[in-house]
Amino acid sequence: MERLAVIGSGYVGLVTAACLADKGFHVVCADKNPEIVKKINSAVAPIHEKGLDDVLRRTVENGRLRAVESPREAAQGAEIVFIAVGTPFDGNEIDLSQMKSACADIAPWLAGAKNRPVVVVKSTVVPTTAELVVVPLLEKLSAKKAGVDFGVCSNPEFLREGNAVADFNNPDRIVVGGLDSWAVEKVRKIYAWSDAPVVAVNPRTAEMIKYASNSLLATLISFTNEIANISYAAGGIDVKEVTAGLHLDFRLNPSVDGRRLNPNILTYIEAGCGFGGSCFPKDVSSLVSFAKSLDAPAGLLEKVMEINVKQPLRVLELVKGSIGALAGKKTAVLGLAFKPDTSDTRESPSIPLVRGLLGEGAEVIAYDPLVGDEFNKIEGCGALKHANGWRDAVRGASAAVLMTRWDEFKEITEEELARLMSKPVLVDARRFFDKKKFARITYAGIGYRPASNNR
Repeated sequence: MERLAVIGSGYVGLVTAACLADKGFHVVCADKNPEIVKKINSAVAPIHEKGLDDVLRRTVENGRLRAVESPREAAQGAEIVFIAVGTPFDGNEIDLSQMKSACADIAPWLAGAKNRPVVVVKSTVVPTTAELVVVPLLEKLSAKKAGVDFGVCSNPEFLREGNAVADFNNPDRIVVGGLDSWAVEKVRKIYAWSDAPVVAVNPRTAEMIKYASNSLLATLISFTNEIANISYAAGGIDVKEVTAGLHLDFRLNPSVDGRRLNPNILTYIEAGCGFGGSCFPKDVSSLVSFAKSLDAPAGLLEKVMEINVKQPLRVLELVKGSIGALAGKKTAVLGLAFKPDTSDTRESPSIPLVRGLLGEGAEVIAYDPLVGDEFNKIEGCGALKHANGWRDAVRGASAAVLMTRWDEFKEITEEELARLMSKPVLVDARRFFDKKKFARITYAGIGYRPASNNR
């Protein structure tokens, strides 16, 4: 079997390394954090990702996966090296410092390789990065020629946090962008186990496919939230009923043999408190920045981000509209992760909400199944308190705010809220609940306000 290396052991890198090892490849992953390396070699996932623990246990025990601290060591003897390091957005552009560092680390391997290896950029980078940054840097540092001595391909990931292992094992597409057909073919063979369609393009097109995919989904979310906000302003319109009508459009939801397919895309046409995580906010902002560097208009995407930044603040207004001034009032926040089945709080809508509540003097207590005191390290969130369960969180609270769609919150009932809260108020920032089941308490949901008498 081919020997592979993966530089970077975050959500993308570790899932890629572990799943490829599970397919029979011998994989060495590199991470400069010794604690992460130790955990991987002990078959303990350093991140929470459904199914990853089992894959790690199998592949570490059978010797197909191991971790090292040195990227140069990881690359030795490899035929293909995946670069899966972080590319954060610094407010103006994506930060390529980790990408450049990875290139410098593996350059000695390229310099000594004799089997025309391939460097695969797995990290999300703006179009032209592989061609204008990675290739020149690798050529300079290795004194080798791309296309002759080694290949460079862009192979973006389409993994959803919380479902990354399943998504890797069941891809809907495999995008490989390369300047040389032989390099593309070499990467294509890595995915021979999948029958997913392979999109073979040049590197900058592959990079754009990734950005376009995430930007489309983010746009659907912000579009739906704008419809929700208009519905709220009008009153007497429930955006949940509006989206139910949208979901029946055959172009979005085809019918086969008389049954609706209800594809996953419909989950992005639901109102809520906005998108978060490491991908959508960063990728949309990065694409806007890239467009500006080309003097290309990106007004739609700018508006997508503007709507998203403001959406958590609408939740704050719902709380204030339901219980009045916040000073001294206990408010329960249910969910801190940006989505269920992950402990990731990056760009979570709960962050601006917690900051806003604390800033107005509320006593804020939160419960999340996976997120604890580490949330308090986020600027403006230090005074947040944590409960051991949702019942402890809402007990004695003036309002309970649902921010993450964790399955265990499905057990919340009107009766229990009435028992645990003196004047129960439920603010549904994800439209997670059926409002009809909370008719005897105060229910406030994104995109819903009863019609006023003067309308």
